Amino acid sequence: MNEDAFNMSVRRFLKQVGITAQREMEAAIRQAIAQGNLTGNEKLQATATITVSRTSLKVVVKDEIRLE
Repeated sequence: MNEDAFNMSVRRFLKQVGITAQREMEAAIRQAIAQGNLTGNEKLQATATITVSRTSLKVVVKDEIRLE
């Protein structure tokens, strides 16, 4: 295995996940506020799950998203 290529590939994937997730979360929360489903001062629970095919990896990250 080429360690440099592997490391860069993992970093590229995680960067894509981060950028995409942030964009989608911001849009969904703004839409929920606009529709009146959120007031804009909530604390929301968020969960991200990452798996890798052909491995037993399952990483679950949970945290709170504070709107105020």
